[in-house]
Amino acid sequence: MPRALVSIPLAALALAAAVAGAAAEKRPFDVHDLVAMARIADPQPSPDGSRVAFTVTTMDLEANKGRSDLWLAALDGAGARRLTTHEASDTSAAWAGNDALYFLSSRSGSSQVWRLPTAGGEAEQVTRLPLDVEAFQVGQRGGSLYVAMAVFPDCADPVPCTVERVAAEEARKTSGMVYDRLFVRHWDSWEDGRRNHVFRIPLGPDGLPAGDPRDLMPGVDADCPTTPFGDASDWAVSPDGAWLVYTAKVVAGSEEAWSTDWDLWAVPTDGSAPARCLTAANPAWDTTPAFSPDGNRLAYLAMARPGYESDRRRLVVMDWPAGAPRVLTEAWDRSPEAVVWSADGRRLLTTAANVGTTTLYAVDAASGAVSALVDRHTNGSPRPLPDGRVLFTQNSLVSPVELFTVGAAGGPPLRVTGLNGERLAGLEFGKASQFSFTGAHGDTVYGYFIEPVGFDPARRYPLAFLIHGGPQGSFDDSWHYRWNPQVYAAHGYATVSIDFHGSTGYGQAFTDAINGDWGGAPFEDLMTGLDHVLAAHPWIDPDRMAALGASYGGYMINWIQGNTDRFAALVCHDGNLDEYMAYFDTEELWFPEWEHGGTPWSNPEAYREHSPVERVQHWKTPELVVHGGKDFRVVATQGLSTFNALQRLGVPSRLLYFPDENHWVLKPPNSIQWHEVVLEWMDRWTGGSTGAP
Repeated sequence: MPRALVSIPLAALALAAAVAGAAAEKRPFDVHDLVAMARIADPQPSPDGSRVAFTVTTMDLEANKGRSDLWLAALDGAGARRLTTHEASDTSAAWAGNDALYFLSSRSGSSQVWRLPTAGGEAEQVTRLPLDVEAFQVGQRGGSLYVAMAVFPDCADPVPCTVERVAAEEARKTSGMVYDRLFVRHWDSWEDGRRNHVFRIPLGPDGLPAGDPRDLMPGVDADCPTTPFGDASDWAVSPDGAWLVYTAKVVAGSEEAWSTDWDLWAVPTDGSAPARCLTAANPAWDTTPAFSPDGNRLAYLAMARPGYESDRRRLVVMDWPAGAPRVLTEAWDRSPEAVVWSADGRRLLTTAANVGTTTLYAVDAASGAVSALVDRHTNGSPRPLPDGRVLFTQNSLVSPVELFTVGAAGGPPLRVTGLNGERLAGLEFGKASQFSFTGAHGDTVYGYFIEPVGFDPARRYPLAFLIHGGPQGSFDDSWHYRWNPQVYAAHGYATVSIDFHGSTGYGQAFTDAINGDWGGAPFEDLMTGLDHVLAAHPWIDPDRMAALGASYGGYMINWIQGNTDRFAALVCHDGNLDEYMAYFDTEELWFPEWEHGGTPWSNPEAYREHSPVERVQHWKTPELVVHGGKDFRVVATQGLSTFNALQRLGVPSRLLYFPDENHWVLKPPNSIQWHEVVLEWMDRWTGGSTGAP
């Protein structure tokens, strides 16, 4: 299907937004607005630095799913236009020179690589593989395509062998599944023995396949991209096309379920030699390899402590191909999230959580000196431009992701896109501010406070108290599609989120402080922070407060149930009731083993000490329990057990169960239902936004 000739000049967007704002009174933001926002991701600048291709996802309520298209924008902010309009999703743009894009699409009935001229014309299918392409890269010199496919690793000829085995499995009459090791299931799917492997496909002068795919990980019983959230950044191809470096956890048997020893492996792309491990000396996580533009250095991220998924990541550089690893950021108490070389190879671009923001940084590749380029809001996906500028994404508590550029030395960011500008201009948001107080251990703890939309200081208002998951995470200055505080502010609630001990962005010691203390310092921070907020805003009604949380936040809701009765209502989404039993029904065992200092049989008291089930007899606050049937991280029986206890105790309670959702509620109509049920529950017990002046 030809691209849509839709152009959106940013100046026109700004004018339209201004006119709309002046012509009509703004209305409060709600969940329908949240679902309707255009979601920008994966910006890819053209080689000449004049344009950027990116993915825009919109929610289709009728089809009950998201749908993605490719867009193109001028980097000078002159305008953006939609390139694809097919009903199938189109994602993962990669430039082929300055005039065409490779991308992933399911328009042929499976996920394959396609190519589209940016000046107009029909998309052309590039790969016709019998298996889905999970991710891909184009070699820098354009002579090869690198694709990831899920195959059975013990197959000598993995692609046809996998096709044959899958067909045989689908044809068998029995339904029983036999396992000899962990994982049995992971995140939201059952394991079937297939592994993601990277394949090389040679390309001819026409940019189309000129040979069969070669498995560059033959016989490797491990995944690249990693599961469940890996992507093409899990591997890198040297600029000369001679080497593939990939990250994979190659361990024995069931150890995969309790090990965090991902390593970097290097293999010649012609298959002339077996892979060699580059990071065998480090028993912890090594990931995100990236070659310098000249191919003489390899950078990557490394943790130091095995078994800990939230250890501080360090930027590491080694001379290629046989240099010793050199840690650049050992003295920097932040955890970098990206590894991107600047165009001149002198700096590395990264982002890191930083005191309630995610800051864009540049790190000197020789000295390790760190400088902040953009230190407001939440920034991500840094991309170098030929002239030294940096393209990146930015979002905040009042705006979803848009694209910006910033100069090599920092300075005010320049907006590239404004796809949500007109919609945002017609909406009213609550005023947001960051605050701090002295929490557990005498440490400074931060949080965000949002006024109710239409705030009147003469009125009394209820409070929505949001508790983040992880627990090594943050409710920071960012736009959330599942836990957006502006939804509650628009509904008439003052809204608070606190980054308790264990949160990220405040130094590794602060993150580590939650280990073995899940119900201790974090609970103290939350209650002390709540007291701080009530003292600072006496118009909040302390008898009309609701607390909500998911994952660890859901655990904390159940912990709050047994330890305080200061809330009028509680909402627990995918939270544990029994930490002891949760070990036996989760999948990534390294997580509870680190958090609780061993296994339940080696350290049972640690699991029971902070387990909400031990204080069920004290429960009395009305609670809504929400759980997804495909959540294998926090299994549905934890939510059902919570509801059973509430019902047996006679505590007012309700269960909202989604059989088709995992740890998150992702389908658009389900998201709307979730918000409607949650808000109705809160209103029932707090009186909602009604209140006497």
